[in-house]
Amino acid sequence: MAGPLVGVKILEFTQIIAGPLGCQLLADLGADVIKVEPPSGEPWRLNAQFITLESKTYMGLNRGKRSLAIDVSKASSQAAIHRLVKDMDVVVINYRPDVAKRLKIDYPTLSAIKPDLIYVDNTAFGREGPLADRPGYDIVVQALSGLTSAVGKVDDHGQPLTGPAVADTTTGYALCAGTLAALYHRAKTGEGQIVETSLLINALTIHMSAFASIPAADGAQRDGFLNALQRARETGMPYSDFLKIREQMLRAAAGGNVYYRCFLTKDGAISIGALSASLRAKVRAAIGFEHNRDEPGYNPQDPAQVAIDQALIARIEELFRTKTTAEWDEILTAGGVPCGSINFVQELLEHPQIVANQYAVYHEHELAGPVWMQAPPWKMSKTPPEPTKASPPLGRDTDEVLSGIGLSASEIATMRAEGAIL
Repeated sequence: MAGPLVGVKILEFTQIIAGPLGCQLLADLGADVIKVEPPSGEPWRLNAQFITLESKTYMGLNRGKRSLAIDVSKASSQAAIHRLVKDMDVVVINYRPDVAKRLKIDYPTLSAIKPDLIYVDNTAFGREGPLADRPGYDIVVQALSGLTSAVGKVDDHGQPLTGPAVADTTTGYALCAGTLAALYHRAKTGEGQIVETSLLINALTIHMSAFASIPAADGAQRDGFLNALQRARETGMPYSDFLKIREQMLRAAAGGNVYYRCFLTKDGAISIGALSASLRAKVRAAIGFEHNRDEPGYNPQDPAQVAIDQALIARIEELFRTKTTAEWDEILTAGGVPCGSINFVQELLEHPQIVANQYAVYHEHELAGPVWMQAPPWKMSKTPPEPTKASPPLGRDTDEVLSGIGLSASEIATMRAEGAIL
């Protein structure tokens, strides 16, 4: 059996995380993805490289692709790209608009060559507005979108901290979904189109309920917060101090939520999640306590109730420290409570759940040898994704790709001599 995108040809002009991840997902589904890189390699190859031009981050985002190492700024390279585009179904790009236009790989240029081309365009901030032409990375967009402040972590000096590249990762999935939708539309109508996404819109989607404004639900709270924020900025209040005020204003009830929380145990930590009345009842029964959370009139904002909830939290935290994580996992699971021990990702390759579902796949890399990595995020009964090969060494497929569009050996040699290709 073959993946559902076998026969689809994709030309990828992306780097770092979002674009490479999205195109890797498409390659997992069977598409022939040709990754265009400069002869020096894309920057992620150089990020903590353990052998020349190879890094774990690059390998984790580029499996199943072919590598075309070409200097797109040269006229001969642009001519070759234009010939190649004639045979492509999709172009994926994350260049700024001015850069794509200068390199003659913008949508108007390429769609004139291939009218039914699907052109998937990923930017940091979107194509319109005052930030449209600015470069941006995940850390920048997390800051602008409110994700950094939403997480609210600071170091010992009050400096803001960020976590994993969640804006990049979600944008990779959005890029993949947009491509699939455009392919479906073209299959029905024959029409190509431009598909746009950005780190910013996907970052906003991550915390959509906080971004949304519904006056009937949170108008007074939102206005109070914005007024307090303005006063804090006018007085020069440190960022870390305002985070504390924000917590008091927006998350007054969070500290007393014993039902959706992580707890330290005798030998580690465990999380529980109970978001319905029936599950909260199971939490109380399994752990052994009484609480008025689901009784009529419960008000988490009431000072008396806050005191009750905080006292309960302290008692339950002390109780959790009397047993091991495994003991609590057994107790909570037997009681029907969703729970999970807090693990480190490095210990998960041999986790029985990972193994049973084949969530880790093995590849043999041409330079690095054995590689274990995450499997595709879907299983399909008729057209299963098949990640058949590891990421490519830089420029491995350059000659194959160029000869495939009709360039002769002497033409390829000339391009190499002038530095247009690796």
